[in-house]
Amino acid sequence: MQFAPFVVDNPNQMPNNAELPTGVNGQRFNRRLDLMKDLEGDFAKAGAQRQVEGHQALYTSAAQLVLSPQLKAFDLNQEKDGVRDLYGRSSFGQGCLLARRLVETGVTFVEVESDGWDTHQNNFDRTKSLSTDVDKGFAALLADLRERGMLEKTLVIWMGEFGRTPRINGNNGRDHFPRAFTVALAGGGVKGGQVVGKTSADGSDVTDRPVGVADLFCTFCHALKINPHKENIGPFDRPIKIVDGGKPVKELFGTS
Repeated sequence: MQFAPFVVDNPNQMPNNAELPTGVNGQRFNRRLDLMKDLEGDFAKAGAQRQVEGHQALYTSAAQLVLSPQLKAFDLNQEKDGVRDLYGRSSFGQGCLLARRLVETGVTFVEVESDGWDTHQNNFDRTKSLSTDVDKGFAALLADLRERGMLEKTLVIWMGEFGRTPRINGNNGRDHFPRAFTVALAGGGVKGGQVVGKTSADGSDVTDRPVGVADLFCTFCHALKINPHKENIGPFDRPIKIVDGGKPVKELFGTS
């Protein structure tokens, strides 16, 4: 749970259960946390030390969020209407705005989801609608980060987990297609205005400069100055590399 994501279901609302209960101030809240630690003491001594430590670490993290003055970063009402309109009033657009606010406060990783792209049916109408929301939010995020001097130190990744078939199925839709698909990168030292790689005319195969998943992950690490081949030790003493193999796509950074 230490590394589990903090999920915000609706960017237009403050996170659930992130406010102190009515009549409870910070001092009283901390006394409640101390009481919980006392109650769990016997359980820890009985052989559950590891479980108690994990439970208390989770509550400590949650308490820091609840008591933090930076909690206001989640309040999009502090933004001007013109800025919110620029991002688009869709859930994705407002999520991109929230991402910018969180990055400004020091959050190191933010994921904004755009659901509904599994277009096995009615691909063209759905893709047109989805693209409108994504294009607006994505473009506004890049412009906003650049204007604030944050883009060069922030890597923005636009991607899914696979592509869609180049051929249309019987339901006027596209199915899953992992053999060739597109990823867009910006910021983080990435040299924009270029396309790396090429598919065949019908989009069914990669014909030039293939980039594998490991290469893509190494590219992320390179932009963020992370050693992709560093080994971390798992819970069963198993060494696990951040990325197993692969090389960064150097063209993205103006090198060969």
